Amino acid sequence: MDAIFAAYDEALRDQARPAAFVDLDVFEQNLRDILQRSQGMPVRLASKSIRCPDLIRRALETNDQLQGLMCFHGLEACQLAQQGFDDLLVAYPSTDVFMLKAVCDQLAQGSVITLMVDNAEQAARISTVAQEAGVVVPLCMDVDMSLHLPGLNFGVYRSPIRDVNTALALYRAIAQLPNVELQGVMGYEAQVAGLPDNVPGQRAKNLIVRQLKKRSVGVYQQRRQDVVAALEKAGASLRFVNGGGTGSLESTASDPSVTEVTAGSGLYAPALFDHYQHFKHGAALMFALEVCRKPETDIATCLGGGYIASGSAGKDKLPLPVWPQGLSLLDNEGAGEVQTPVRGDATLEIGDTVYFRHAKAGELTERFNKLLLVRGRECVGEALTYRGLGWQFI
Repeated sequence: MDAIFAAYDEALRDQARPAAFVDLDVFEQNLRDILQRSQGMPVRLASKSIRCPDLIRRALETNDQLQGLMCFHGLEACQLAQQGFDDLLVAYPSTDVFMLKAVCDQLAQGSVITLMVDNAEQAARISTVAQEAGVVVPLCMDVDMSLHLPGLNFGVYRSPIRDVNTALALYRAIAQLPNVELQGVMGYEAQVAGLPDNVPGQRAKNLIVRQLKKRSVGVYQQRRQDVVAALEKAGASLRFVNGGGTGSLESTASDPSVTEVTAGSGLYAPALFDHYQHFKHGAALMFALEVCRKPETDIATCLGGGYIASGSAGKDKLPLPVWPQGLSLLDNEGAGEVQTPVRGDATLEIGDTVYFRHAKAGELTERFNKLLLVRGRECVGEALTYRGLGWQFI
């Protein structure tokens, strides 16, 4: 560890702080591991987890197993299409007219952009704009993959499509509409893909989560298979069936109804991905802060650092100080917008560097215009983030 961070110190010696950087050697190893874990199945990259076109392109050009992108907004898909990316699946529904017109314009230019729906009203509004534009908009149906138990929704509240009947009802509604066509099905198993199950100090909870995951996989795989079979029997011509995330690649790839898996966060491997029982990726994305104050002998205050992850509020959403070792945030202050105190190393001095990891992946890039690219002891380049390109979608 000393050698690794000494190399980072050398690579970043002429760079301003705060600085966010990607270790390219680790990034590339994570990509190889993701492809191996996907068991040869096509992998669609989740752009939300990367938010840097240069790094997305770098990944896609590595291996033919990587095919297409999963975007989080229609306007994002349009921007990426204009950068030369294609086969863009928008994972979240929206009926914003400005966005729909932009997507239709891009479709008219030959791009492949597929929009997500889980409700007939969404499809109807897309159809209206598509008619006016004179294009056919490909649609993907989002099927709920949560495990619904008495008093517990083990998963996330996304789609109301929870069985064959609701899926068929939506398909029939889509089939009656002009200028839209159902071409895909997506089932994102958030409770397996995004939920750690090997958290230190939580042995009992880990065991419960693993059991719920195991039970959940059997339930949603059967649900997805039944929905896909019913849709195809009803006449749907499906171009793809998508599933998975970094945390569920193995189980998703084993589902015979799935034709592609999605991954993204595993390329950066944020702190929340440290605590899975069955895989471990290396920390590729970090940020470096300057020590600007010494209020106490064992407390060093860093400039910046308040990069909090989304989701339910908790300490696990705070950035994690990783070097020097043994540092911790202060409970009363946490990570602040302009200053972040850390405790645990009396040798830190004014001007020193403290290294952190974000709890999630792509969200950190919303705070930085560029990512420095590090290989060994050198900074070998930089890559603009969505923020650096002036892109803002949500």
